Amino acid sequence: MAQQATPVRTARLGRALGTEPTAVSGVVLLLPGGDEVSSRRPSPMMATASVRALGRRLARAGREEGLTAHVVHYRYRGWNGSEAHLAHDASWAVDETVRRYGDVPVCLTGIDMGGRAALRASGHEAVNSVVALAPWLPEEDVAAPPEPVKQLVGRRVLIVHGTNDARTDPELSFRLAARAKKANRDVCRFEVHSDGHGLHQHRDEVHALAEDFVMGTLFGRALSRPVRDALAAPPPLGLRMPLASGFGRSRR
Repeated sequence: MAQQATPVRTARLGRALGTEPTAVSGVVLLLPGGDEVSSRRPSPMMATASVRALGRRLARAGREEGLTAHVVHYRYRGWNGSEAHLAHDASWAVDETVRRYGDVPVCLTGIDMGGRAALRASGHEAVNSVVALAPWLPEEDVAAPPEPVKQLVGRRVLIVHGTNDARTDPELSFRLAARAKKANRDVCRFEVHSDGHGLHQHRDEVHALAEDFVMGTLFGRALSRPVRDALAAPPPLGLRMPLASGFGRSRR
């Protein structure tokens, strides 16, 4: 009996979260977390749970402007070293977005390893902004090149990290932000004091901050004062901006 060929894995976009607008004028691509090394397929529901609530919130907030949000379903659960599978899948997703919706601005929004993928894939010409929540970043190694930042030039970038993150060192995202800020002034980073990797303790504030940033970068809404201050402040002030308790209840 002839051996069947192993089917080629492909990434895909999930269904639009919420009610898709009649005319799409901006897209958020949501990049879930993952593992450092794994050739297994992600479990669809478990992998996307961390970003779906945020995606639904963003879709509601931007529906009148024509925002749609999709979760990216990866081919593999792992980043897998130089293969950088999750970043390649994020780039594919931007290409697919352009194919579906035309020339619309895209915000890559990721958490954990998805945050790394969002930062890495931001060089695509359709990407105008990046949100990286508790991004998983590799330990710095003198024998390996540092995580790249040149692709962030020309994009607006928001990084959010809990100070008690035990999975990925928040200092690594600060150092990356500091390097990126030298080439691109439109980089800011907020610290969520006493929160851990999942940012569960201050989830409402984190989601409100992401909404403020995404609506401002995609559709030109006025950014809140803390975000404007963080973007304008020189390092390290604008890269260690504390996220205030209650942010979102009185943003302006």
